[in-house]
Order: sequence, then structure tokens, then C-alpha cells
Amino acid sequence: MTPDRLDTLIRIHHHAAARRRADADRREAIDDVWRGADAAWARVQQGLGERLSRSARRLQARLDRRAALG
Repeated sequence: MTPDRLDTLIRIHHHAAARRRADADRREAIDDVWRGADAAWARVQQGLGERLSRSARRLQARLDRRAALG
């Protein structure tokens, strides 16, 4: 095997290893983004649930007052 051929094979090996690392890093970054998005969405849903619950209680109180007057 010639030195040039050996250098080429080493370069190919390093390139393949770098691509594998980049793919793994990319997958990890995507997982981090989605994990963050899921957490943010959960907070939004919790806030909506609290607001809807409060709105429902207020509506029920109004309906109860109206029924008591009518």
C-alpha cells in the first residue's frame, strides 16, 4: 500500500467518523429542541386549563346568581 493510499484511507476514516459524530449531535440537538417545546407546550396547556377553569367557575357563579334572582 502506498503512502498516498494510506493517507486517503485515513482521511476517509476520519471523514466517516466526523459524519457519525455530526449525526449523533444533530439527533441530540433535535431531541433537546423537542423536549423544550414539549415543556413549553405543557406550561401553555396548564395556563389555559387554569384560565378555562376560572372562567367556568365565574360563569357558573353568574348563572347561579341569575337563577336565584329569577
